[in-house]
Amino acid sequence: MPRTPVTIVTGFLGSGKTTLMNRALADPAMRGALVIVNEFGEVGLDHALMASSDDSIVVLQNGCLCCTVFGDLIGTLNALYHRREAGEIDPFDRVVIETSGLADPVSVVQAFLSDPTLEGLYRLGGVVAVVDGVNYATTIGEHDEATRQIALADHIILTKLDMVPAAERADREAATRAVIAGINRIAPVRLADDATLDLAQLLAWSGHDLERGAAEVSAWLAQDALHNAEACADPQGGHHHHAHGPDHVEIGSLSFVRDAPLPRLALRLLLDGIERNLGSSLLRIKAIVAVEGEEDGPAVIQGAQHLLHNVTWLKDWPFPDRKSRFVLIAAGIGTAHLRDMVELLDRVATRSAAARAG
Repeated sequence: MPRTPVTIVTGFLGSGKTTLMNRALADPAMRGALVIVNEFGEVGLDHALMASSDDSIVVLQNGCLCCTVFGDLIGTLNALYHRREAGEIDPFDRVVIETSGLADPVSVVQAFLSDPTLEGLYRLGGVVAVVDGVNYATTIGEHDEATRQIALADHIILTKLDMVPAAERADREAATRAVIAGINRIAPVRLADDATLDLAQLLAWSGHDLERGAAEVSAWLAQDALHNAEACADPQGGHHHHAHGPDHVEIGSLSFVRDAPLPRLALRLLLDGIERNLGSSLLRIKAIVAVEGEEDGPAVIQGAQHLLHNVTWLKDWPFPDRKSRFVLIAAGIGTAHLRDMVELLDRVATRSAAARAG
């Protein structure tokens, strides 16, 4: 049976996540979705798992997912999968996780990239961040979690602009988009009050289903955004994006295309170097990699912080040029420093692999 896609909905306190989720759940297209809501209680002692009167909604209480993700959430998802297979609960074809406003979504992403319990049951579809268009400046300026939520997002929804006087709305929207672009230049930004916004479709996004071909891989890598954003070419034909968040937490965003295939050993050494040198600063890495001797399809690389998922392989090449494509996002490291570090690690890995082979 295909793995069930999971969408993570994140956003700081008061950003409007619950309002959007209620709106989405009113859509008949969400009938097959199972929603997990993380409610952060006043006393975070014993984590209680309880089902609401609607079996399609599960509430994780009195704990933040960023703290309990490797316990309650994984156990809950595992149990729900097996209850579904046993016919004990209604079938569901996707899962939507609404994190608490205080959660760092990196830990939730890690669960789907590294936990063996979830490996064959679920796959990460995408991360949707909800941003308050009225209070964004204060929130981002004072809370690192809000910045990291935006940085990790595949899609961003801008809320509360309907509360801004009409004469000020255009300027406020432009200012908010500029701040968001300084943190995440890749994710498309949609307005919550846009009549064309299809929340059910967005929450069912399958950008991680890479077997579907070039369109899905491009969406996963945000290929169009990467090539359209202002960038400078590197010696290997890649592109670098200069993204800067608030003064107290700099966000580095790097993308590049590598022309030559990597020897298998060089790829392992490169990933080891990235893991050791970036560690918890690495918010996300995504890559499609050409490996020497592998003629069928490329390797798929993904990870969050210090955890890199086991290398998987596509059956066919999604791009006719068969070139490797990398995307990295890091916190506390500027784009220029990130670029220099990765290029150095690439050179060291390639030379070390050649020396060992010789």
